[in-house]
Amino acid sequence: MPEFLRVVDTTLRDGMHSVTHQFSPEQMATIAAAMDAAGIDTLEASHGDGLGGSSIQYGRAAAPDRAYLEAVSSVLTRTKLAVLLLPGIGVKDDLDVAADLGAKVARIATHVTEADIAEQHIGLAKRRGMEVMGFLMMVHMAPIDVMVHNARLMEAYGADYVYAVDSAGYTLPPEVRDRVHALKDALDCRVGFHGHNNLGLAIGDTLAAVEAGADVVDGSLRGFGAGGGNAATETLVAVLQRLAIPTGVDLYKIMDAAKLVEPFKAQPKQGPDATLILGYAGVYSSFLLHTARAAERFGVDARDILVELGRRRVVGGQEDMIIDVAYELAQAG
Repeated sequence: MPEFLRVVDTTLRDGMHSVTHQFSPEQMATIAAAMDAAGIDTLEASHGDGLGGSSIQYGRAAAPDRAYLEAVSSVLTRTKLAVLLLPGIGVKDDLDVAADLGAKVARIATHVTEADIAEQHIGLAKRRGMEVMGFLMMVHMAPIDVMVHNARLMEAYGADYVYAVDSAGYTLPPEVRDRVHALKDALDCRVGFHGHNNLGLAIGDTLAAVEAGADVVDGSLRGFGAGGGNAATETLVAVLQRLAIPTGVDLYKIMDAAKLVEPFKAQPKQGPDATLILGYAGVYSSFLLHTARAAERFGVDARDILVELGRRRVVGGQEDMIIDVAYELAQAG
């Protein structure tokens, strides 16, 4: 077990999916100030799909990235500001702007088999003096040796941490344990885990990661996040406190911070069954709201769409396939 477990809160980034990217900069600042007071080590802020994500394809945010980062940075006194960048959605200029506005941590995310597209972005972040966390998304879609190969690439490019990211909420605790163990054995840098709750396992998966030696884990207030959401930060802190694993987070204050997000959550119309199917099918969690809209538009069951997307092994960036599948299902009657 680590002596001090670092907790990163993703409410103001992954949680943007829960509110269709409509947090205002002022709302973000209020929530960020509460997390800062609670002692959260690092918080992440941006569009749900990272820097540059506000678009027709991924959903328009209520404000530009710059406005969010300025608002959040202005209220932080000890918590570090992180940003997520998916190469091809965000570009290097976005990372430069984020660094100028006070972001201290860059989380560079690729599909688990595509770490080689992150070299320039990791290099730029390091040159800007940022701490870098490499994100290997959809880890269930590659054998462990392939995941390790890509993790070593991220480390070689300069990543200070490499994460196993269960983007679909598909991975079971023993599988998480095996993957984190493999990363710990293979890497000199530190290792993280980011889970989703589509199968109700986000806390269990995170604890499995901690048992396997993870140095940093993610959560979000009230579990806000894509698909079934993330591990609820306040619950995670309470469980870790029960296990005598220090996080530096004040439990009561993070519980108070969690209350601030309660009025905002916009549940997808398809409800929890569609969320469950996301995890069952192994489909990227950010697909859920887009799938719910396509199901309504074409008069088909969102679950059928998600199962077919899982069969086709779609990955982030292939959201256009949702419409294709929904149309084909409607035509098939």
